[in-house]
Amino acid sequence: MSKNPLNLVLRFLLELSAIATFGAWGYSLAEGGMRILMALLFLVLFAGVWGVFAVRNDPSRSGKTVVQTPGPVRLILELALFGVAAWMLFNLGLSLPAWIFSGLVILHYLGSYDRMAWLLKQW
Repeated sequence: MSKNPLNLVLRFLLELSAIATFGAWGYSLAEGGMRILMALLFLVLFAGVWGVFAVRNDPSRSGKTVVQTPGPVRLILELALFGVAAWMLFNLGLSLPAWIFSGLVILHYLGSYDRMAWLLKQW
């Protein structure tokens, strides 16, 4: 089910939403020109962590990785990043988008039970 095109589109949109949220939250932390710097910093932080730490041969990704990460650690990392993005939305006063985002994350992982089982076996 995790390779279902609709679930893959959902995952991609969740990733884009999380990146945008990290940027918006970073933007909210500063004033003036520092806002842009903070937004970029948080964007790069999310994208870097998401892209660098991966499980080798993950069928939902290219299979390549910069830092080989055990499957359970990757799963925790994904859930933590999405959880932080939801918290950031709440912190920005965007309660409804935060609830929608959280619900879609749960829906995605329910639809990705086969990938979660695979990740939990990858040590």
